[in-house]
Amino acid sequence: MYLAKIYVTYKQSILDPQGEVIKSALHRLDYQTVERVNQGKYFEIMFAADNESAAAAEVKAFTEALLINHNTETYRFELAEV
Repeated sequence: MYLAKIYVTYKQSILDPQGEVIKSALHRLDYQTVERVNQGKYFEIMFAADNESAAAAEVKAFTEALLINHNTETYRFELAEV
């Protein structure tokens, strides 16, 4: 079994409205050193695969098929055998 931890965020070129709201709130709380906030989605998916390279290929396939919007989002993932 493998556990994939998948982090989805907006691409750098896309305005992150929730991140901007959080940044503004932090500034109002006097955390003026905060320059950027990226808000995103996090998934944990456990699944079976024959080996690590097959697991990585599967994570890439199902993430790109279902979990992200190709026009606005990007992702990275961590994979662990459990």
